[in-house]
Amino acid sequence: RVERMVNGIVRQLESNGDSDVTSDHIGELVMEGLKALDGVAYVRFASVYKNFREAKDFGELIDELSADETPERDPPRRTPASS
Repeated sequence: RVERMVNGIVRQLESNGDSDVTSDHIGELVMEGLKALDGVAYVRFASVYKNFREAKDFGELIDELSADETPERDPPRRTPASS
């Protein structure tokens, strides 16, 4: 799965046609890929990539990840009461 993610990133970069690609752009693409692939790997990579210094940095990222994973739910439907 990781190899497939990396191949996808390479194809995306090649399709852009840019001869120069910044490490920041590659880092963002890797973070997007890991976020979709494995939440723990995403948090670990992000903590180094974004140079986390405090526990709250982890908390904010985990909250963001949790919010993205929470499916939107329709409100409960009311059924007519039976007599």
